Amino acid sequence: MTPEPFPYSGDPALRERVTAALERVVDPEMALGIVALGLVYGVEAAPGAVRVRLTMTSAACPVSELIADEVSEALREALGRATVVEIEMCWEPPWGPERMSPAARAAMGWE
Repeated sequence: MTPEPFPYSGDPALRERVTAALERVVDPEMALGIVALGLVYGVEAAPGAVRVRLTMTSAACPVSELIADEVSEALREALGRATVVEIEMCWEPPWGPERMSPAARAAMGWE
C-alpha cells in the first residue's frame, strides 16, 4: 500500500478530488508538482470549505503567492467556485528533500 502523500482529515468523499486538484499544481521553479515535492503538510476538508497547510522549499521562495493562488484555483475548480479555501503557510517542520516522493527525487537526480 502506498503511503498517503499528506495528512488528510475531514469529509472522506472529498479526498480524491482534493488530492487530484493539488496534484495538478506545479512549482514553476522546480517543474514538479507540489504534492510530489512534499510541500503539502496537511488538508482539512468539509463541504464548502478546505484548509491547506503548505510550505515552500525556502522561506524566501519568490513564487509562494503564485503557488497559493494556484492551489486555491485548483480546489475551487474541483469542489465548486463557492468553496472557501484557506491557505496556511507553515515553516515547521522545515521542508527537506526527504519529503519528496521517490519519483520527484529521481526526477531531480537525487536517487
